Amino acid sequence: MSFESVKQLAETVRSNIGRVIIGKEEVIDLLLIGLITSGHVLLEDVPGTGKTLLAKSLAKSLSLQFKRIQFTPDLLPSDLSGIHFYNQKQSEFEFRPGPLFTNLLLADEINRATPRTQSSLLECMEERQISIDGETKWLERPFMVIATQNPVEHHGTFPLPEAQLDRFLFKIKMGYPTTEEGIRLLKRFKDNDPLQTLEPVVTQAAIEEAQMTYAAVTISDDVLGYLLRLVEQTRSREEVAIGVSPRGSQALLRASQVHAILRGRDFVTPDDLKAMAKPVLAHRLALRGLQRGHNHAEAIIDDIIRQTPVPAEAGLAVK
Repeated sequence: MSFESVKQLAETVRSNIGRVIIGKEEVIDLLLIGLITSGHVLLEDVPGTGKTLLAKSLAKSLSLQFKRIQFTPDLLPSDLSGIHFYNQKQSEFEFRPGPLFTNLLLADEINRATPRTQSSLLECMEERQISIDGETKWLERPFMVIATQNPVEHHGTFPLPEAQLDRFLFKIKMGYPTTEEGIRLLKRFKDNDPLQTLEPVVTQAAIEEAQMTYAAVTISDDVLGYLLRLVEQTRSREEVAIGVSPRGSQALLRASQVHAILRGRDFVTPDDLKAMAKPVLAHRLALRGLQRGHNHAEAIIDDIIRQTPVPAEAGLAVK
């Protein structure tokens, strides 16, 4: 698959989702980048801002197996992974797979589950496998988790641990619609639900091809150096207890490669890194004391971008 075909795939899915979702072009692009890079996405905002609707719209646009889990405080890890049960007719144990065995998983209100259940996602998100009763079971590719959560200050929620947050490629805030978008939204849903008529527009084979193609996007040593300087700055700030890990560096590179494709280029520029820095890096920062919060983390990333010298334009493209 060519880079132009990957870009066309993204535009096709974006247009289809736009039949349901009003605005939110940047958020949709981040979801598509997550899909193409095999990355997981965390959507955070107050209830009713369209997090679940957006995830369902993406799922219905793709010819992939889709499952949804409503996370609650009494949800157990086995409710996700599945169990071995004794089949009396066959006189043997059989495995009944849980909802994790899918291509696209919507983990709705993930922070309503206990940390024990949240941590059961770590292995499948990082290694695309599940260990059950000493047996390793592989998940079919592509595999992507889209999780939604309400802000942690709401009642009945459990903050996601740093190790879990580090598994998400992006953390995205939906935000409220503008007045104009709100009017269009009311008109669109006044008579019927457009989600019900949404049909798949991209095959599983095309998605797998795109996931194998984007890695060929080039990045010069100068731009790689710029990427690492951005990341290293997060580890030396006084207000940051834990900076971005090497996993975060790799995530920023992958996201920037796909961002370059969506902008019609076959090489990464500093602008790609700047565009991806906040959604990739901010949720990976553990801040000290009263400076906690995603808004503070984003402000730190903005400050780092302003202070870090950008490489000269002549060294951007790899010949």
